[in-house]
Amino acid sequence: MSHPATPPRHPRLRALGLLLVPTLLLAACTGSPATPRADTAPVTAAPQVTGPLCAALPTGTEPGNPSFLAGQPVEAALRWIPTLTTFEAALRASGVRTDLPAGVTVLAPSDDAFAATFSEDNWDDLMTHHTDQLRTLLKAHLITGTHPIGDLTTAGTATTLDGVTVTVTRTGPTARLGDRADTVCADYQATNARIHIINAVLGPLPVTADGTGHRAH
Repeated sequence: MSHPATPPRHPRLRALGLLLVPTLLLAACTGSPATPRADTAPVTAAPQVTGPLCAALPTGTEPGNPSFLAGQPVEAALRWIPTLTTFEAALRASGVRTDLPAGVTVLAPSDDAFAATFSEDNWDDLMTHHTDQLRTLLKAHLITGTHPIGDLTTAGTATTLDGVTVTVTRTGPTARLGDRADTVCADYQATNARIHIINAVLGPLPVTADGTGHRAH
């Protein structure tokens, strides 16, 4: 018995198949455009600090530079800034450091500012025997919330943690706080904090402040 012959392929269908093969291959090769990586970190600008003292403080890749401090908690950032050793030690000795609000602006007097206000003996006496006065003094340098210096000068006033409202005005490249202090390097950033270095001690000065300026720098 003879088998039926295989039906011949229709010429039009065969031609269509030849056309479809390269089309399918092209689609498989090209695919959809690549999706950007979701974990690509955005490029962020380095914090810009301003003031006449900034040039003498760590910059670039030096330890304690502004970009490094931006990722540090405020208590660690204060330890990295070389001119704030007196202020940072006072925060620790008084216990105020552990009471800092979740977001805080620090008006940090420089070591020279403390040296111009207290003799070494008087400062040691305040640190050792007058903790309540020391805490009040330090709270005069803390503001709830993280405020760039530009925002403080725009507002015109700021209320510190001791409940006192101080005026804040722009004086050229610096800011004037009350009638006593100027910023000398403003706008350090830390985790949930801003740090503005100032050149005088604020607040009601204890009677131990004699202004003799004998403290060692």
